[in-house]
Amino acid sequence: MNGRFIVLFPVWLALAACASAPPQLDTQIPDRLSCGKRLQPEHHLQLDRVDELVARDLRFAALAYMESQPLETQEQWSRYGRLLASVGRLDHAEQVFNQLVTRCDSPEAFHGLALVQMRQYRLNAALENLAIARARLPASAEVRNDYGYVLMLDRRPEEALHELRTAFELAEGEGPVRQNLAMAFLMVGDDEGIRWMQANYGFTDQELVYARDQVK
Repeated sequence: MNGRFIVLFPVWLALAACASAPPQLDTQIPDRLSCGKRLQPEHHLQLDRVDELVARDLRFAALAYMESQPLETQEQWSRYGRLLASVGRLDHAEQVFNQLVTRCDSPEAFHGLALVQMRQYRLNAALENLAIARARLPASAEVRNDYGYVLMLDRRPEEALHELRTAFELAEGEGPVRQNLAMAFLMVGDDEGIRWMQANYGFTDQELVYARDQVK
C-alpha cells in the first residue's frame, strides 16, 4: 500500500524568514457551552452555509465564516474543529476536540479527536478514541467507516473488513465506504467480496481500478 492511501490536508509552511505567522485562533470553548443544547434554526442555517462552502471546496472561507459566528453548541464546535483540521491547523483542531472530550464526554468528540490524530499519524491514539466512539455509536456508518479505515492504515485488514462491511451496509452502499471496503477486500484477497459489490451495488470497473491503485 503506497503513500497515496492517506489523504493529507495542506499544512502551513514558512515561505520566508520575514513572513508573518498566521494569526492565533480562539479555540477556547466558553464555560457557558451546554453539551446537550439542541441546534436552533439559526444554528442550522449557519451549518448549512458551512456545508455549502465546503461542497464548493471553499474550506478557508467556511472557517472564516464560522469564526465570525457565535459558537453555542457542541455540534458547532465540532464542525469548527473539523474545519481547522481540513486546512492544516491540526494543533488548534486537537485543542478544540480535547476540550470537547473533557467537557462533553460524547462519542462525537472522541470521533473528531481521532480524525485529527489520524492526520497526525498517531494511529494508536486514533484507534483508541475511535473504539470509544464505535462502542457508543455502533450504528454510525461514518464512525464504523473511519474506524475501519484507520485499522487498514495500521495493517489490520481482517479487523478492518468487519467494520467496513458493517459501515457499507449501514450506508446502503453509498459514500466513501465503497472504496474503503473494496480496498479491504483486495488486501485480504477476497475476490468474492468484490464480485458481491459489483453484482449488488453497482461497483464499477473504474472504482475497482482506483481501489487497486491504492493498495499496491
